[in-house]
Amino acid sequence: MCQKILITSPIYYVNDIPHIGHAYTTILCDMLKKFHQLQGNDVKFLTGTDEHGQKIEQSAKKNNQNPQSYADIISMRFKKIWDSFALDYDIFVRTTDTKHCLSVQKAFEIMYAKGDIYKGSYEGHYCISCETFFTQTQLSANNTCPDCGKPTQIVQEESYFFALSKYQDKLLEWYKSHSDFILPQFRQNEVIKFISEGLNDLSITRTSFEWGVPLPERFTHSSDKKHIVYVWLDALLSYISGLGYAQDNESDMAYWDYALHFVGKDILRFHAVYWLAFLMSLELPLPKHIYAHGWWTKDGAKMSKSIGNVINPKEVVDAYGIESLRYFLLREMPFGQDGDFSQKAFIERINAELGNDVGNLLNRLIGMSEKYFALKVDSTQVEKYFVSELNELRHIIAQAVEKMSSMQPHRYIEELWKAFSLGNSVITQYEPWNLMKSAQTDKAMALLGLIANILAQSSLLLYPIMPQSASKIAHALDFEINAQNYEKLIKQGQLLDTFKLNKIPPLFPRIESPLLAESPTNTKENAQNKNTSEKIGLVDIKDFGKLDIRVGTIIECTPVPKSEKLLKLMVDIGESQPRQILSGIAQYYTPQSLINKQVCLIINLKAAKLMGEISEGMILASKDTNGLSLLSVDNPRINGSPIS
Repeated sequence: MCQKILITSPIYYVNDIPHIGHAYTTILCDMLKKFHQLQGNDVKFLTGTDEHGQKIEQSAKKNNQNPQSYADIISMRFKKIWDSFALDYDIFVRTTDTKHCLSVQKAFEIMYAKGDIYKGSYEGHYCISCETFFTQTQLSANNTCPDCGKPTQIVQEESYFFALSKYQDKLLEWYKSHSDFILPQFRQNEVIKFISEGLNDLSITRTSFEWGVPLPERFTHSSDKKHIVYVWLDALLSYISGLGYAQDNESDMAYWDYALHFVGKDILRFHAVYWLAFLMSLELPLPKHIYAHGWWTKDGAKMSKSIGNVINPKEVVDAYGIESLRYFLLREMPFGQDGDFSQKAFIERINAELGNDVGNLLNRLIGMSEKYFALKVDSTQVEKYFVSELNELRHIIAQAVEKMSSMQPHRYIEELWKAFSLGNSVITQYEPWNLMKSAQTDKAMALLGLIANILAQSSLLLYPIMPQSASKIAHALDFEINAQNYEKLIKQGQLLDTFKLNKIPPLFPRIESPLLAESPTNTKENAQNKNTSEKIGLVDIKDFGKLDIRVGTIIECTPVPKSEKLLKLMVDIGESQPRQILSGIAQYYTPQSLINKQVCLIINLKAAKLMGEISEGMILASKDTNGLSLLSVDNPRINGSPIS
């Protein structure tokens, strides 16, 4: 059954040009749209720009422009860069659009008529950068903003308030009955904690500046003319104004019944608390999921304009191409955690994983097929010779799909790469050149058919990650990436019909040296750090930062057959599925003694196969003459809590 789905990025604030974090979020949306389209669903992808607020008003004045002209310029930069990246958005919302403003005013009226909006006055510490009031207890040192660290100022003004406290119990009940509403799940625990500590009513208008949506006409008598709608109420309503909410044509509102939001962890509270309460007040359906991702650093350091290490995604794409950037961003960052952008790691992934694992596999298939069978590929005898390999492929594909369904794109890619590894391993194992020498031509053809089908199914799953590259692989295999072939090859497990391969240029040429110039400041600093490390045997903080160490709870533990040392552990780290870890601790612990024990583990190691079982991480332990002890925490922690 075809499902109407809405996928949204945040609408981006127009105070600067798009950076790597913006690109990551928007690529995530494009990825998920393509994944759902392959399932046969009708998907709309909404993005846009948030153009009101005091920051925009001030930035426009600094640039000697009026706010609208300034917003027009920056908004167009976002639109142009997404177009140049071939991101397939359907709706681009601007909060200065007349239709959006009408939706905001209508929503304000509905909430006011319901008794959820009332007039009062407010005094508190206000952060212009975050457009947010904070209580004294929330502030950081020297009355600075707890979110961005910038100084706050005391502001007193008349305001309309939204009765957020009225929805506290409803929100808690919602989260109680929807345990996977926010992914990764440990983020949901943070939101529940915030709500449980008590919600204050929310100031939703401002009078200290003018750049924003004015109140509806009925409120524009003399005392209310100075009020404009708070930028967060204004911005959040873009998700439904872009679908025509409260406008003449609401035909796209059907997509709101299945909405999926991508947000950065810094704006999760606004979406998971304020936005849900607004929707409850408007009596509209709530989103199906909110996906909260982490932040990007550069070579282990926080990105900063003053340091000069901010990544411009357009420069990366101009140097390496959009396909490589998509792959690196989606592969490198464990979803929900922070990720590090390193040009060295970027090149290594391109050469090893794209060039060697994928590009070389396709080249070998084309080369052998041309040499032995004039580029013809026949799958009719694959099931005769390679049943176990086909079963392994189907298991890999199923596992990958499950990872995407639970919003773990980095794990999705890990699983998908097992299929490419399978393709390369069967060449090594069965040696088609020797099959041809020994006149086993049927088996040699079946082997090439197996490799072709591995590539075909893998290219369908690669499409959401690297659509252009996947389409090139499909063209080489003489089929198309579409929902019909996904149904046939992935869901039904059918094999390709007999076909003739199309020769194509190499997909991923090897990169021998960096294509982007590093910041001189960073280069000098890195050289100094390297020299110091070599002299005294230290590691750089960026090396430690590559390790993703988490707290997890062991929920299952069993011995590994035929092994005296290994135990198979299932560890809950706050993801939708527990991690399977193999650990050589059987001589020190019984399986039962480990159940419900919290441990520390590295979760971003490459998966390894031990005694025929996959291990997806490493439990940390200390060993001396007294034996071995697993590292743990002195007080219980939420599963998935980071260790740093």
